[in-house]
Amino acid sequence: MHFHSYSWTGPGDDQRREGERRPFHPAFQTSTLPPMRTCDWLLKPRTRIDSSPATVAEALGWLAGRYQAVESSFWRPADEAHIGLDFRLAVAEESLAGGVDVQWGIWLQAGRFITAGVVCCSPNRHATYTCPARR
Repeated sequence: MHFHSYSWTGPGDDQRREGERRPFHPAFQTSTLPPMRTCDWLLKPRTRIDSSPATVAEALGWLAGRYQAVESSFWRPADEAHIGLDFRLAVAEESLAGGVDVQWGIWLQAGRFITAGVVCCSPNRHATYTCPARR
C-alpha cells in the first residue's frame, strides 16, 4: 500500500456546491473542490496529488506540514487547541496504519476552509479505483 495526499483551501461556502464534489457530476474532474468521499480524491486528475508518501510516517509529516502552514489563520484557535496537532496525528497514524483514509477540515479566518487528506492506494478500503499515478 502507498498513499496520495491532497489539499484544498478556499471559501468555505464553495463546499455547498455538492454536485461537483460527486464523481458522477460532469464538473467533478475539473472542479478544484474536494470530493464528498475521501477515497474519491483518487478519481481526480493526477495533477491534484500534492505528494505520494511511501510510508505512514511520511504521510504524517505531510499532514503536520499542512496544519502548521495555516495554524496562524485558524478561525477559532482556542477550540482547535482542544484537539491539537498531536491528537490529530495520533488518530491519523492509527487510521493510516489500518488502511483507513484520513481527512482533516479546519475553518480559517475570513470564511476560508482547508481540507487535507491522505488516501490509501493500492488497495483502498472503500473503492477499487486505479492508482491515479498509474493512469
